[in-house]
Amino acid sequence: MNRFHILTLFPEMVMDGLNTSIIGRAVEAGHLKIQAVNIRDYSQNKHMKVDDYPYGGGAGLVMQPEPIYRAYEDLVKDMKKKPRVIYMTPQGRVFHQDMAKELAKEEELVFLCGHYEGIDERVLEEIVTDYVSIGDYVLTGGELPAMVMIDAISRLVPGVLHNDDSAGDESFENGLLEYPQYTRPPVFLDKKVPDVLLSGHHENIRKWRHEQSVKRTKERRPDLWKEYEENEGKE
Repeated sequence: MNRFHILTLFPEMVMDGLNTSIIGRAVEAGHLKIQAVNIRDYSQNKHMKVDDYPYGGGAGLVMQPEPIYRAYEDLVKDMKKKPRVIYMTPQGRVFHQDMAKELAKEEELVFLCGHYEGIDERVLEEIVTDYVSIGDYVLTGGELPAMVMIDAISRLVPGVLHNDDSAGDESFENGLLEYPQYTRPPVFLDKKVPDVLLSGHHENIRKWRHEQSVKRTKERRPDLWKEYEENEGKE
């Protein structure tokens, strides 16, 4: 079982989003465990305050280190080893499929979600192992990026998808984008399903799908196509 722990100020937001669809069913089936820890519960301020003005001046507020550290210490005290702690930040490495595969091998993962102008650097230095971004843009908090990562990682955990082979046919798995998909009806808005997919000839279908993946990658992601060509030349 893979266990995901999210340190957040908005546990309802995280859990409402992750307890649905495929991920929710995987939790019910026991393939995953997802826990949201409310950082505010570890504030010792009577108003449950977790932020303050930054030293040196500047706009906005900064999350204080003490509540985060107390929440982390309480979370890991019964774990067999210290887990990887992922801080969601636009300053981190950009998340990608290979990183999802790597993280899917971890039994325990902790996601730290910041807010306001960020988190006091001292607690980041103390507990964070990975700084990760989901793209070069700024969001209001780390919850949505954490949910994106958990969704992508969870799909690679055995048993989460009904058909475990399906993850291997998707975009990025072989360096190319996924081929087009079709289902019933065979004609829609005068557009027919390609004849090869109705032929039952598995080798021709495989070739067609590869050709379509190549075509789509060239058109939509020339950067990926360039990388694919370079890797093919090295083999």
